[in-house]
Amino acid sequence: MEEIISTIGFEGLGLSEITLQAIEKAGYTIPSPIQLQAIPEILNGRDIIGQAQTGTGKTAAFGLPALEKIDIEDRSTQALILCPTRELALQVCNELKKLSYGKRGLSIAAVYGGESIMNQIKDLKRGVHIVVGTPGRVIDHLERKTLQLDGIKMFILDEADEMLNMGFREDIEHVLTQAPKDRQTILFSATMSAPILNITKRFLKDPVHVKITKKEVTVDTIEQWYYDISSSNKLEAMTQLYDLNELKLCLVFTNTKKKADEISEELRAYGYKAEALHGDLKQSARNEVMTKFRNGHINMLVATDVAARGIDVNDVDGVFNYDLPQDLENYVHRIGRTGRAGKTGKSFTFFLPGERYRLKELERFTKSPLKRGDAPSKKQLVDFKKTKLVDKINALAATDALKPFEALLEEYVEKGIDLKVLTAGLLQMVLKDISTVEPERRPRKEGAYSERGGNDRFGDRRSSGGDRDSRGSGDRFGDRRSSDRNSGSSERSSGSRFESRPGSGERRERSSGGYERREREGGERTERAPRPERSESRQPDANMARVLINLGHRDYVKPRDIVGALAGETGIKGSDIGHIDIFDKHSYVDIPKSDIDRVLDGMRNNTIKGKSVSLEVQQ
Repeated sequence: MEEIISTIGFEGLGLSEITLQAIEKAGYTIPSPIQLQAIPEILNGRDIIGQAQTGTGKTAAFGLPALEKIDIEDRSTQALILCPTRELALQVCNELKKLSYGKRGLSIAAVYGGESIMNQIKDLKRGVHIVVGTPGRVIDHLERKTLQLDGIKMFILDEADEMLNMGFREDIEHVLTQAPKDRQTILFSATMSAPILNITKRFLKDPVHVKITKKEVTVDTIEQWYYDISSSNKLEAMTQLYDLNELKLCLVFTNTKKKADEISEELRAYGYKAEALHGDLKQSARNEVMTKFRNGHINMLVATDVAARGIDVNDVDGVFNYDLPQDLENYVHRIGRTGRAGKTGKSFTFFLPGERYRLKELERFTKSPLKRGDAPSKKQLVDFKKTKLVDKINALAATDALKPFEALLEEYVEKGIDLKVLTAGLLQMVLKDISTVEPERRPRKEGAYSERGGNDRFGDRRSSGGDRDSRGSGDRFGDRRSSDRNSGSSERSSGSRFESRPGSGERRERSSGGYERREREGGERTERAPRPERSESRQPDANMARVLINLGHRDYVKPRDIVGALAGETGIKGSDIGHIDIFDKHSYVDIPKSDIDRVLDGMRNNTIKGKSVSLEVQQ
């Protein structure tokens, strides 16, 4: 099967010569698996259920046959395509226009909310062969009788699962019942849920099921990296990775509109060209942002999953999962935005301390491993910038670009400015980070303990006893595989403290967050959470409030779970969280009084380790 598929081109699918010319002009060379299977069946008039992810070429899979079947002399609407979002409707419309090159007189229009309906009415009155629209706006036009479905030959549902998730089921069924019964119906969906199957049974006639399995949805062109990182360090890590990987155009995904706005604002403060894209923006603003992104006028687009539907920019070279997607399907949609059109791309996924269990879920779902990465230190970043600066200067020196500045340099020297001072000043402007980089320390022996470090501030602590940076939350509550196993038995007996063993050669040290660090002779180090005292026997700091949490040992809750949830969901720094006492049925945690309202609001209706959580401030 693989051999046959690899030898078939678009010319073997039954498409007309004018369509093949448009395909060649659009830059397509080899049909994708979904196109190979779907195009001949659609041309033969069969109803189709196409199961494929974003980025598999499904727009051309249904678009090329639709263009072939249009009678240009007939000015009625002959094909209707429903899409879940405005962005996707516009993307599909533009793609079809590109593929219709050479077909004079063929008209394609997109109708969607957020823009003047009067302009759309004018287009429809002139006669539109293919209408691409969102369900709500299509129904508006049907009710106004500005869109007639009497001449519909082909009805296409694109990303049907997403439309159902957004609550459009009744709208979809309403529009389907308005179209002629002898139409051809094509449905594309990434998943086949029960509601999708109900629609196919009710509205499709003897459909052919065309399925691209997860194994066929390859990510060979995408390098997938993951990082253990605290919430407070995400932004810095992202900007460093962006610079070090020399990314030009990247997407940053968040789970909320508010977070998208916050991150884009912070990125602009860092000097990056960034904008947010989400549902609260007016359509004109969304169009403007997308135009800037496509033209390269902004380099970082911060988006929510729904708003990103329909983003189809071939030059995206990086995707950041700033927040883990709540739905595993969305992970595939997200990273599929890069590595397109035969190009390579990179994805970077950030895991908070309490989210690492989801790594295996992602790997099982995508059938591909993620590589573990360490966020670059400032020294690595400065070394990289220094090297790149030399390369750029040498490249400029090989041209005439420096000549105008040579005269300016002589002018400064004549005015008495020392050449070393001038050069150092210019370097400071270009490499401003160099002043914040500490001198390198002597290499440590394997297993030795160090108070400060570089990359391990992002949460990883391997058995070799990696460096530690006391500023972030990841330093105390990162990845503690071995320590969790060692401490499991003692944690089950609430109310008792862990005691040292005389003569064992252990040195003990208490951290501010309640963790007890033990260092054995020979360098081996483990950590274990201390057994809590009775809550009433210890008074919190005057600036801290004591908070009761309804989860404890019987819920398999550990200190890092509490810190990961509080830091990740409320935005407070993990290092600001104080003492944690865990009992059998409940726990206590010290929170700065200034952050109490934020913590209570952020954790409302939230969970820790999948269990509903409630917080109560103790008097």
